[in-house]
Amino acid sequence: MSPLSLLQSDGAAARPGSATDLVERKRLRKRGSRGWRITVVYPAVLAWLALVLAGLAAPAPAATLAGGEQHSLGVRADGRVAAWGSNDDGQCTVPPLVQSGVIAVAAGGWHSLALKTDGGVVAWGWNDDGQCTVPPEAQSFVIAVAAGRFHSLALKTSGSVVAWGYNGKGQCTVPALAESGVIAVAAGNDHSLALKADGTTIAWGRNDYGQCNVPGRSPAPVLLLLLED
Repeated sequence: MSPLSLLQSDGAAARPGSATDLVERKRLRKRGSRGWRITVVYPAVLAWLALVLAGLAAPAPAATLAGGEQHSLGVRADGRVAAWGSNDDGQCTVPPLVQSGVIAVAAGGWHSLALKTDGGVVAWGWNDDGQCTVPPEAQSFVIAVAAGRFHSLALKTSGSVVAWGYNGKGQCTVPALAESGVIAVAAGNDHSLALKADGTTIAWGRNDYGQCNVPGRSPAPVLLLLLED
């Protein structure tokens, strides 16, 4: 397994092909898919990535995978991104910036994210909600990324979370508890999760199924599993 691994898999049905009502149809499908999204971040990786970002260590070969609504991403051992599947929104048109130096990828509904060895995030694909407009604070010192249906998350070396994109359910309104001490992030359709160094999980966003009602405190895990909205 790679030093930093973000795995995403969705079991959604085919997206309707009408161009005139594409946005609305995509959003209506939020209730229609069920799948698991997994984010794995090893604690030792945080120290390793800090050295990489400081230029004191060379990035190790990575082989991460991510699955969006109808597309797939992979990181080759040489740091290049491969993308395949539906490309209706450019989610498989890999930009030049991710032809080298990539250590992790994440796939949203119809957009893609890549984490570079320099700690910057590159995004491409569907951007009607700004999910591919990477904010300045996510352009450096990032150690993990996650992608929801229409939003994106980044974890900084400082332990804070940056969120951008569609915020209709509050999934991009990062709570104060997720502004420090975070070691992993994950994203559902319309909600976000952060794992704290003390083992607690913080959740925010859409909660009509209780997906943000985190049950009692658990021992410090390094694996986050969440059922998509």
